[in-house]
Amino acid sequence: MSSFWRSVSSVFMGTLLAQVIPIAGALVIARQYLPEAFGVYSVWLGVVTFLSVVLTARYEAALALEEDGAARQYAVFATVMMTLVLTALAVVVIGAMAWLTPSWLDELSARGLLLLTPSALALALSQIWQSWAAAEGSYKYLSVMRIVQAAGITLLQILAGVFLATADALAAAYLAGVLLGCLVSVIVLRINIVWKWRAIWPASKIFWYRQKNFPIFALPADSISAASAQLPVLIVAARFGAETAGWLAMAMRMLGAPIGLLGKAVLDVFKRRAAQSFRDRGECRADYLQTFQVLGAGSLAFCLVMFFWGQEAFVLLLGPEWAQAGVVALWLTPLFMMRFIASPLSYMVYIAGKQHLDLFWQAALLAVTYFSLHLPQQHDLALQLYSAGYSLLYVVYLVMSYRFSLGKNR
Repeated sequence: MSSFWRSVSSVFMGTLLAQVIPIAGALVIARQYLPEAFGVYSVWLGVVTFLSVVLTARYEAALALEEDGAARQYAVFATVMMTLVLTALAVVVIGAMAWLTPSWLDELSARGLLLLTPSALALALSQIWQSWAAAEGSYKYLSVMRIVQAAGITLLQILAGVFLATADALAAAYLAGVLLGCLVSVIVLRINIVWKWRAIWPASKIFWYRQKNFPIFALPADSISAASAQLPVLIVAARFGAETAGWLAMAMRMLGAPIGLLGKAVLDVFKRRAAQSFRDRGECRADYLQTFQVLGAGSLAFCLVMFFWGQEAFVLLLGPEWAQAGVVALWLTPLFMMRFIASPLSYMVYIAGKQHLDLFWQAALLAVTYFSLHLPQQHDLALQLYSAGYSLLYVVYLVMSYRFSLGKNR
């Protein structure tokens, strides 16, 4: 128990600073940029986030399942190689789509389009190095990576807002901040393997084959998950306008930051401990329940704070023009409560090798997201229905992940 909490505390302190920086920065950004500009930027960021998931083929999620030492380092290199290949393919596909059917990018400017693939590649590489640090148990390095990236993005976006408060300025500053984070990540955590093709290529092929369920099942599932996460802003922007999308994006950003604070710290510890327990004993029920208790307590505290002070906090911190974002945040509170608990524990699908079941669940989530936001004619009803449907599916996910933790004992 003490070992668990020491590990969580180590990651938590670094994650705390990494989350406080963008939260504090959002208070400044909200007064520099109009909701419309923030809404357009959020659409761009949604595409970048989705693309970054595709570029890694989700092999970075398999790093914690590899043995410590050279095997994991070869896996990191193999993941980077796959990411570069898929990035080149993405450039061709996006260029063709922009030329043949330009209407799908109506919300983005030419500059925003040019920044898409480089930003997605930078974010994908950042995710690979952070996943590697977590798999190694190098929580100090993981904290440094997150803090530098968060500070770089936030400070550069604030600086950009002084001169040009546009969506393109937000996007360019985001790319620069992520690149800074990547540079620091590569410096603090280096790959030390035999740099000979005779060694690298066979090791990479073995890793790709051994973890083939990740591109086959986890990639479609997590691509759908990323789409489900970004789809609300895209649909709301198309149906109800950029201003409403800006309220939604700000609400999701402000809610996601504090609940992700402890959630990320717990996940980074849980994935390593649970994977080790599952390899040794064929189950990890104790690790699962311990993690569930921590997340449940944090979720309850978050709910109480939002219920009593959520709306007022948005007006006080962001200004009266963001008052409606506080209302949206209250509607979304049940969703983020359940996400806070379910997301870290969802790593059980990888540990238990149940990616195919995760794919079905993600498909159901995508359908619920689309229809709940697409059918109602008023934005308030659409967002409330979206929150309720999402929350119920998270309950299903928790039941699934608990059964997976039982392993052969269930």
